[in-house]
Amino acid sequence: QLELVESGGGLVQPGGSLTLSCVASGSTGACSALGWYHQAPGKQRELVATIALAGFTYYGDSGRGRFNISRDTAKNTLYLQMNNLIPADTGVFYCKARCFSQDYWGQGTQVTVSS
Repeated sequence: QLELVESGGGLVQPGGSLTLSCVASGSTGACSALGWYHQAPGKQRELVATIALAGFTYYGDSGRGRFNISRDTAKNTLYLQMNNLIPADTGVFYCKARCFSQDYWGQGTQVTVSS
């Protein structure tokens, strides 16, 4: 069983930046993909960005051009650098790991973008 713990959320003004981290309880080196998802209040969870085992990245509409996903395999940590944040980014950000056809989710970290 793999446990994921997100951190780095908080309150930020529009145009600000945050870096989210997701630490895994075990190795993610064999996981085929890691990703970040965003759930705005009252809305469904949506893909923000994913990074594959080989390092290929994919961004959803909300993250493209503003966010950067990266991973440190040695530290079993996934990151999401978020720039130029807007109020629509408010919500809970979750990390997910797909390992051997099983999905693992973290508990999420709250991000609030407001002046």
